[in-house]
Amino acid sequence: MTTLLYRGHQYQQSNASQGKPGVQLVYRRNVYQARQISNSPSQAKLTYRGVNYTR
Repeated sequence: MTTLLYRGHQYQQSNASQGKPGVQLVYRRNVYQARQISNSPSQAKLTYRGVNYTR
C-alpha cells in the first residue's frame, strides 16, 4: 500500500482501487447524426395562450 501524507501526518489509504478495467468512450459521427435526424420532429407545434404556432 502507498503511504500518504496530509498536513504532516502519514497514513495508508484504506479504500484501495479494485482494479476495474477502464471504459473507453467512442464517438461515432454518422450514428450520432442519424439519431439526431430521426429523433427531431420536422416542425414543432407550439401553443401560447390559445394561439397555435409552428416552429
